[in-house]
Amino acid sequence: MIYLGKELFDEVIDRRGTYCTQWDYIEDRFGVNNLLPFTISDMDFKIPNKISEALKKRNTHPIYGYTRWNHNDFKEPIVNWYNKRFQIKIEAKWIVYSPSVMYTISKLIELKSTVGDQVVIQTPAYDAFFKTIKSNKREIVENKLHYEDGKYVIDFEDLEKKLAHQKAKILLLCSPHNPTGRVWTKSELVKMIALCSQYDVFLISDEIHMDIVRERHHHAPIVGIAEKLTNIAICTSTSKTFNTSGLIGSYALIPDIDLQNDFLDILKNRDGLSSASIMGIESVMAGYNDCQEWVDELNVYISENMNFTFDYLKQNIPEIRFTIPESTFLAWLDISELPFNMEEIQQALVNIGAVAIMDGSIYGGQDFLRMNLGCSREKVTDGLERLKKVIEYLRMESENTE
Repeated sequence: MIYLGKELFDEVIDRRGTYCTQWDYIEDRFGVNNLLPFTISDMDFKIPNKISEALKKRNTHPIYGYTRWNHNDFKEPIVNWYNKRFQIKIEAKWIVYSPSVMYTISKLIELKSTVGDQVVIQTPAYDAFFKTIKSNKREIVENKLHYEDGKYVIDFEDLEKKLAHQKAKILLLCSPHNPTGRVWTKSELVKMIALCSQYDVFLISDEIHMDIVRERHHHAPIVGIAEKLTNIAICTSTSKTFNTSGLIGSYALIPDIDLQNDFLDILKNRDGLSSASIMGIESVMAGYNDCQEWVDELNVYISENMNFTFDYLKQNIPEIRFTIPESTFLAWLDISELPFNMEEIQQALVNIGAVAIMDGSIYGGQDFLRMNLGCSREKVTDGLERLKKVIEYLRMESENTE
């Protein structure tokens, strides 16, 4: 492979004025406009050319009617992707369309538990997990990950205790994990699957970050590990992989056909959502058929951004500890050694640095910042320099008040 990352991903594209959540609506979360954002987990990279070409070709047809997804043209690229990317065989009949990963998770929670039942999650966790569980009137039970020498590990003793509870019905797994970036090893996944089987707990695995993984780490889809496939489901999408979240659409792997039929009944008959997004379907097919090399080069570029960030912080703000994550394009920055609280840091980020970086407490990480590095090196550099300016300002203010 010839690495074209500098050419592909260094380009700075102005996203303002496109109704972009990350750029145009920064005021919703931070109270002011005109901040440099490292927030919402989409990337600032343009989508692969092959996907653009497929969308332009479809765009030449002047009719955008109801669209089917249940056909081989949609399913075969997914089957082939898992075979090429993860060396596992999945069945086309497991695949179902869904408008979003979180919609799928919400419906599976509804189908596999009742009001008042417990859903176990590993914290820190993606903030939408908390919201979805609460809105479904289920109880959130936290299996807190242990933070040891810059790495998160699973407390299996606590996990078993939580799964053994008579009201525990679902383990909502994030694999790879957002926000910590852990890629769960096969042995870890085997243990989690075994515990779920032992205590009759349904395992929902959100694998949306499955393709963005550092070199020497390998994501393992749970359908390639579990022996009993009737008690698991994968919820995922190409939206992180190819930066196509605005095109709408995801898919799930639900091997239990009875459960799949129940899900599709809700999707089509109750919620009226079975007609797929035309452009979403086109992007999945083009991405999985033609864009594997683009993903390889994306991973190289993001890894370089991670390495650059690590070196910059070590040299300029050594109090901020950063362990390069095993996956995702999200940097999880440990600020526990800084002598300032989160409120002080956030206010200074906004008012002094004019930069938006997520408060980790949103995800259950009280002493962390989550910084999106899915962007050009130029933007990463600018953001880090603003962060440095903020810390220097806080130090100066602290000295002046002593």
